[in-house]
Amino acid sequence: MRLRVYVEFHKDFVRVEGDEVVVGIRSKPKRGKANEELVKKLAKHFGVPSSRVRIVSGFRSRCKLVEIL
Repeated sequence: MRLRVYVEFHKDFVRVEGDEVVVGIRSKPKRGKANEELVKKLAKHFGVPSSRVRIVSGFRSRCKLVEIL
């Protein structure tokens, strides 16, 4: 399943809006920490291991394409 994910900083939530997901991230976008937190939050929300969640595109953007296997 592929999802379009939007990231908001300094917040802590996961909200599904149709086929899009908005995720609040507490980590700063340095050295990939925010992307790691995003993967962990999505894995927990969808009930899958974090190894089955990967960012397809948008590593440096607030709008990302994420694939859940």
